[in-house]
Amino acid sequence: MMSDSVNTFRTSSCELPAEDREITTHNARLATRDVAYDALVLDGRLRQSLTTVRSLGSRGLRVAVMETSDSSGVPAFSSRWCQQRFVCPANEGTEAYFTYLEQLLDRTDARVLITSSDATIALIRRHREQLERRVRIALAKEPALSTAINKEQMLAIARQLGVAVPRTVTVGAASDVGAALHEIGLPAVVKPVESWGWNGQQGSRIVPQLVVTPDEARRAVEDLTRFGGTVLFQEFLSGRRESLSLFSASGEVYARFAFWGKRTYPLLGGIYVLRQAIAFPLDTGEQAERLVREIGLEGYAQVEFRRDGAGKPYLMEINPRLNMAIAHAVSAGVDFPYLLYRWASGEQIDRVKSYRTGGWMRHLNGDIRATAAAVRQRGRPGVPPPARAIRDFCLSFFTPMKYDYVDWVDPLPAWKATKGFLTHHLGRLQGRRRTV
Repeated sequence: MMSDSVNTFRTSSCELPAEDREITTHNARLATRDVAYDALVLDGRLRQSLTTVRSLGSRGLRVAVMETSDSSGVPAFSSRWCQQRFVCPANEGTEAYFTYLEQLLDRTDARVLITSSDATIALIRRHREQLERRVRIALAKEPALSTAINKEQMLAIARQLGVAVPRTVTVGAASDVGAALHEIGLPAVVKPVESWGWNGQQGSRIVPQLVVTPDEARRAVEDLTRFGGTVLFQEFLSGRRESLSLFSASGEVYARFAFWGKRTYPLLGGIYVLRQAIAFPLDTGEQAERLVREIGLEGYAQVEFRRDGAGKPYLMEINPRLNMAIAHAVSAGVDFPYLLYRWASGEQIDRVKSYRTGGWMRHLNGDIRATAAAVRQRGRPGVPPPARAIRDFCLSFFTPMKYDYVDWVDPLPAWKATKGFLTHHLGRLQGRRRTV
């Protein structure tokens, strides 16, 4: 059963805020003794973390979850299979976060560390050798991991293998935008080479931006290069997005899953908020497997393609971590979190030969945001007219589908997510009323 309290403790360089210093007698005992867990799941606020907790916990494994001091509204904390919750008072990706994580691993003796956010993955990569003395890390090894994360390197390898990629130029500063516009034209997509930017002291997740004017293009390049480095200036493709998931080890693929995304948020290159499971595509499936084998990427990988108006697929990126929509694969019969745990533990991996297709899954919070964004961004490339966006949103309620967070065997996380959504939006609405 789920622990009834959140465990916090001091570290030598990371002082807890005053409100977190009150620890129950039960937690005080836990903070001073070793409690062994099969897995420590970081980034508890993320949907894939909740899916991981449910996957491992329902199989009888002991699972602990960690999140930062912004612990309100963390659905994974409410899962019946979350054995213990740990709140780190430092921001993710920082050295103080790493100090807390080290001491937590020493106290809990966790067997496997599972992480899914760009920030914590970047931090783990900086300290991997040190961490691997304490715990098995459920991430691909270097240099395959580095290659997959770097979009510029990945696209170069794809070209060598004959995999189609969008027309792309590398841009290092706003002064280079004119030449990029001449070669690529508008509309275009400006995207970071890597999704996590870090300047040595602070970091931020960097997301692609659609640009339709030269001024938008210059502003986007300035924004995306604020942490240094370069960005990719890429042609805009308006066709259907397809996500292919693979689990590989020792050069073999043990499991596959695919879906297409009907709606995303943000509207360009965002998180899939409405998607349908499809049969593993022959064309992109073969290309995805070739790419994964070529770079030697093991463990879980999400390979994303986008088709043009004629249906030709183009590689977008590879994500070597569990993604937000992983619950869809699990509901269809491909339990990637459990495969990841067994692989990281050095245990035998079972092959998954098939999965259920046709099923829909929806992230309602994200779909509401996507519909509102379509209304605000009317007229931009790839954005449906407001009337159609609202109609499609409403009609989706009449299509049988599953919803992210919802599991009748484990109902509290869905309530936690709903409460957090309502609290956030009611607070924003009251703030607007006060300013009127």
